[in-house]
Amino acid sequence: MPRDGTATRTRILDAAQTLMERNGVAGTSVDQILVAAHTSKGAFFHHFDSKRALTAVLMERYVEADLGLLRAGLAAVEPILDPVERALAFARHFERWAKELVHEDSACLYIAALSERDLLDGPVQDAVRQAITTWRAEVAALLAPALADRAEHVHEVPDADELADHLFTTFEGGYLLCRSLGSPEPMRAQLRVFRQLLESLLTAR
Repeated sequence: MPRDGTATRTRILDAAQTLMERNGVAGTSVDQILVAAHTSKGAFFHHFDSKRALTAVLMERYVEADLGLLRAGLAAVEPILDPVERALAFARHFERWAKELVHEDSACLYIAALSERDLLDGPVQDAVRQAITTWRAEVAALLAPALADRAEHVHEVPDADELADHLFTTFEGGYLLCRSLGSPEPMRAQLRVFRQLLESLLTAR
């Protein structure tokens, strides 16, 4: 009976993700992936036609995990009926998430992939766009009722889509700062600032 290659495929993807987050896509060779995954070139090409094909599959997996974090945050605050408190609880959820999961070597595969010119079209870019637009739509849907509730108290209410994008860019900038400064604190600090800004906006009188 032929052996199930799922474990080898997963090992290759895990190794590739670690290397690409650290060194970039162009800076990661198939040979480096093979060494890190403890596998052979034959096994690699059994599962992937090329490094580019692997990168596309890896990005799809990364996006699914990223959207899983979004869904977990939304599920955590779903029972809260008040739209303002629900929005603030959502921000606090990710502030706590950073304290638990982000470390000094944290990085984002989106940044690593989109810095490569030859990946700026096709399935990799499509996957990143899916992540961005899904975060925007879901977070904006959460924020819109809270913003509408506060409109009479605030002189200028930001657009829900733009505020949702601000959270996404806070994550990306936080990863960049963590890697640059060798500390997990910037991500925690930036998500705290986002929560404080949202709190000020939604509770202003």
